[in-house]
Amino acid sequence: MPIVPHAPGGDQDDRDGRAAGRPFGGGPFPDGAPPEPQAGPEAPAAHAARGRSSGRKRAGRDLRAAIGVGLGLGAVILASLFIYKPVFVGVIVVAVVVGLWELTSRLAERKQIKAPLVPLAVGGAAMIVAGYVRGAEGAWAATALTALAVLVWRMTEDPKEYLRDVTAGVFAAFYVPFLATFVAMMLAADDGPWRVLTFLLLTVVSDTGAYAVGWRFGTHKLAPRISPGKTREGLAGAVAFAMAAGALCMHFLIDGGTWWQGLLLGLAVAASATLGDLGESMIKRDLGIKDMGTLLPGHGGIMDRLDSLLPTAPVVWLLLAVFVGTG
Repeated sequence: MPIVPHAPGGDQDDRDGRAAGRPFGGGPFPDGAPPEPQAGPEAPAAHAARGRSSGRKRAGRDLRAAIGVGLGLGAVILASLFIYKPVFVGVIVVAVVVGLWELTSRLAERKQIKAPLVPLAVGGAAMIVAGYVRGAEGAWAATALTALAVLVWRMTEDPKEYLRDVTAGVFAAFYVPFLATFVAMMLAADDGPWRVLTFLLLTVVSDTGAYAVGWRFGTHKLAPRISPGKTREGLAGAVAFAMAAGALCMHFLIDGGTWWQGLLLGLAVAASATLGDLGESMIKRDLGIKDMGTLLPGHGGIMDRLDSLLPTAPVVWLLLAVFVGTG
């Protein structure tokens, strides 16, 4: 998710529980800590009060750090987006390269999969630039060359597990830089900054709606085996918030756009952002990790912020192309 702290429950509760002192096991007591004395009739009430206070503390990450990092990222994005578009292309390239580094590092640490980072990073940067300068044809050509470079680069090492490593490398090329290329292609339009801003706003609003509604009203789990903290009520909140924001953005920000197109765009964004978030949760569960990195205090790593943005980029690019053209 872009800048919204993770919703309560699920993976986040597990991590915060450890931070609050819940060990994995061991020690002379079953729960890892001695039982609290019962001082009298008021003890259960005091214990319940402490539980409610602890629950509030465990509701999310370090909110102050998360807000500070989110505001800083937002300032960098807006400044580069509207002052000089090529600078924003550089922002995309940096995010992609760091994201690839996080992904390949976690694959190596947890699964001993050696996806070659050098051809992925160089090829990923080339894909972004090609998409901005030459459009879809340039992006596809750069993607094909990047996949070929991954195959060749891995040939310089032991052939053992070659197929596994190059498969992971090609997956990484499509998952991170290829999907991010659609942001660069949006930016290339005459009204590119406004298209990218619409894309970012809708994704953030969708995540915010899911977080707010799910935290307040969520009772029915959406995908408990993948992300226990997500609820159907949260998904409904994401859809409602994104559709409302989509109608406003298409009417006021996009030339030739209409409010009903914004409703469809918001619905599609809510779906793709949720699926993207669940997809990365699936990857992290397979790897046995909570975050892809620790670069952004209160958020995790870059990939933890790109999870809903990456799959949403081609959806927004396509719908805007259908509704108002490629610009």
